[in-house]
Amino acid sequence: MTKTNKVLAGWRMLANKPGGRWAFTRGICLKAPYFSSIHPMFERLEPEHAQVSIKKRRSVTNHIGTVHAIAMCNMAEIAGGLMTEVTVPTTHRWIPKGMTVEYLAKADTNLRADARPASAMNLAEGSDYIVNVDITDTQGTSVCRAAITMWVSPRKP
Repeated sequence: MTKTNKVLAGWRMLANKPGGRWAFTRGICLKAPYFSSIHPMFERLEPEHAQVSIKKRRSVTNHIGTVHAIAMCNMAEIAGGLMTEVTVPTTHRWIPKGMTVEYLAKADTNLRADARPASAMNLAEGSDYIVNVDITDTQGTSVCRAAITMWVSPRKP
């Protein structure tokens, strides 16, 4: 019998309640405080798909007034990481191993990151799991694309 993923259970419990997505996101940021620097908001979370949004605000902008490249990297990592967390069986663990990023256009509006796996997960002794994250502006234009390599391996008993 497999255990229930606690993060996914928390999301399902809170997502449709007033203030629930905010409370869920704040809880994630308490566990991994650096993510609070971009003020993310989870919009959707399920196995093999996550959506996270941020508002364009002064704290995430660069010297030319667009959303900073590293803020977009943080968006990609939180979306890809939580998508992986709720996708990987509880018998396994994961950790980011690397990220390749392309900046495609100026990011001068609020943004949404959409994370999905690039391929099926291999639950071998230890293997790479690639997560693609597309970050779009409010017009639907892709402003950033990331491919995050996650290392997935069995948990020690």
